[in-house]
Amino acid sequence: MRSVATILSGLALLGAGALYNPAWAAKAPVVVELFTAQGCSSCGSANAAVAALAERDDVLPLIFSVDYWDYLGWKDTFAEAEFTDRQRAYEKHFGIREVFTPQVVLNGKVQGSGAKAGALDTLLAAQAKARINSPDMQALSPTRIAVGSGRVPAGGAEVWLVRFDPNAQQVSVRRGDNRGQTLDYRNVVRELVRLGPWAGKPRAYRLPATKEDGLSTAILVQGVRGGPLVGAMAIPADKTEDSAPR
Repeated sequence: MRSVATILSGLALLGAGALYNPAWAAKAPVVVELFTAQGCSSCGSANAAVAALAERDDVLPLIFSVDYWDYLGWKDTFAEAEFTDRQRAYEKHFGIREVFTPQVVLNGKVQGSGAKAGALDTLLAAQAKARINSPDMQALSPTRIAVGSGRVPAGGAEVWLVRFDPNAQQVSVRRGDNRGQTLDYRNVVRELVRLGPWAGKPRAYRLPATKEDGLSTAILVQGVRGGPLVGAMAIPADKTEDSAPR
């Protein structure tokens, strides 16, 4: 698999300057996505279990809050419609009858209930053995990333920007099924942006300005319409502080 050397040699044309940090061409982590809601009575333990994975270097947990439980009387403070859309794409990809919470999706390849004790550990162990054969991925600057060459899934692939809050936090729910409970979170997704298609050849992508300070960044290369992940890279918050487009 070729590296991003083709892109790096053309940095003058891209206007990106020198390589921002060449050490970031790291091995892809196992990406664990949790779809949860503050109005879901069985989601609290799943939140805590996925948040605990943030301590591992080989796992990238991402917590997506969905909005379809808001009708129960409590509006989820983290939910966005596009997060629900992402879960519905997985619903169609996996042939599930309907969306549910808490749901975990690992590397876009397997899914299961986050409420079942031990289920996440079993799925995670299997995906850790079958690590993603990721294309090289590097940060060129605070506002540009590069994806190298690799095999494209059937139907095509696209590159996604995920910005998440790496800090531990708690939410006190005052209404709905979880009234009176305090829910624990970490790696809560705050922004989800499609950067563009990926055709298996080296390409650079511009990152849009962030809406919040202190967020960490993940770049996902994924099959279209909720397909499997073929690449993933996490960038610490302090490496993307200068996030205004140039």
